[in-house]
Amino acid sequence: MKLELRITLSVLAFAIASLRAASLPDLSSVPKDLHTPPMVAAAPAPGKRVKQAAPGWERTAVYHSLYLPVNWQPGKKFPVLFEFAGNGGYSNQFGDVSAGVPEGSSLGYGISGGSNFIWVCLPFVAVTNGQKKIATKWWGDVDETIRYCTNAVRSVCENFGGDPNALLLCGFSRGAIACNFIGLHDERIAPLWRAFIAHSHYDGVKTNWGYAGADRASALARLQRLEGRPQFISHEGTVAPTREYLATTGVRAPFTFVPLPFRNHSDEWVLRDLPERRQLRAWLDALLAR
Repeated sequence: MKLELRITLSVLAFAIASLRAASLPDLSSVPKDLHTPPMVAAAPAPGKRVKQAAPGWERTAVYHSLYLPVNWQPGKKFPVLFEFAGNGGYSNQFGDVSAGVPEGSSLGYGISGGSNFIWVCLPFVAVTNGQKKIATKWWGDVDETIRYCTNAVRSVCENFGGDPNALLLCGFSRGAIACNFIGLHDERIAPLWRAFIAHSHYDGVKTNWGYAGADRASALARLQRLEGRPQFISHEGTVAPTREYLATTGVRAPFTFVPLPFRNHSDEWVLRDLPERRQLRAWLDALLAR
């Protein structure tokens, strides 16, 4: 009964937070200083974002995007920002949209500014009648998504100088939930990551998404695989529901909570010179300096 009450109160708090966020300023009031590069069909090169398939998926419709920083050099190691996209088919009254595909993501580019980090946008993989394609909503086939992700990680580290000791997992909306739901799903994938950046939603805060494993017990089992690694957690308007949820779990880790003073459900805040972006970059620099 107490657990059900806590969940009900959490859902109510989330709804109230969403209503309050709607009254905040719009991101469009701040001009962009960065523009996400388009994904192109080309060979990987510094400063280019190209379409690739992980080894084993070349003959499928599944792909990821790979961006090599402008200062990339062969033989040199680089930290890697791996990113998951939000759900596709999303739009709201503020003009925010999400297509649910790798080329629609912006977090990693805004975080890095195009330098010093390799940036990879990963797919969720659906399997229908033996055919593999990108799942634009929710998780697709979780095992296949994890297999794709781990193969892509291996390929980036072996072929492009990704530093296996500096792999960061980030995501927006569905992708923010995926930081734990996919990134900490089991022992195949959980040990890969140095830290996590989750913007707008968090695994376990809402339990009525409608997919298997959205419940609090399952989310806690995933969270316990965090094992003290840092997470940067941001959300439009307020991060209070996530902070309050994590306080109930008993899991202790260096969580950094950052509310954004904007109403938009969007990952494009990192394309603007905001104090919150400067804070995120400083957090990441300090993390990698350890």
